[in-house]
Amino acid sequence: MIKIFTGEDRIRAKKAIVDFLGPDYEIIEGTDLTTSDLPTIFLGQSLFAKKRKVLIQDLSVNKPVFDELPKYLDTPHEVAILELKLDKRSTTYKALQKQIEIKQFSLAKNPNLSLVFDIYRTAKTNGEKAVSMLEKIKSEEDPIMFFGLLVSQAIKDYNTRQGIKEKRALKELSDLDIKLKTTSFQPWLLIESFLLRLSSF
Repeated sequence: MIKIFTGEDRIRAKKAIVDFLGPDYEIIEGTDLTTSDLPTIFLGQSLFAKKRKVLIQDLSVNKPVFDELPKYLDTPHEVAILELKLDKRSTTYKALQKQIEIKQFSLAKNPNLSLVFDIYRTAKTNGEKAVSMLEKIKSEEDPIMFFGLLVSQAIKDYNTRQGIKEKRALKELSDLDIKLKTTSFQPWLLIESFLLRLSSF
């Protein structure tokens, strides 16, 4: 039996794989496989058990091998395939979808995502207003995830305009990253301090 587990939420996907295979299974990197490896994986037997439990990771990246998968759907083994993303337009995906279970594990959309970017843009000219905007969503956000979004916005700004302010913002965020990982300060206080200083860079 083959099942495919796909999506950005790897934590939920891996939990579902353990529910399917149990805690003990072989792990095979799909990117390293050739088509000649497939009969051994899907039809061969282990020395210790007739029925194998196998997790293959990122097989679709290896397109020639992934395209052979429909030939092995009658495998006697339990095989989980973990993919970050699948091309739903491909012939192989359409063939598999009709015959095996494909479970999707998407990350929940952050309703505050655009507001996070607005906070960063506002902080570039008015730090106090940015902190006030942050107060409204702080209870719903994880400070480390929020920090990651600030970094992505700063990188985007730097790629657009590589000025002194953009370089300074990245340097400050780099320092802030170290502080978040090594000090006992409240993360939100450190982030608010950065937002208040951003307009002066």
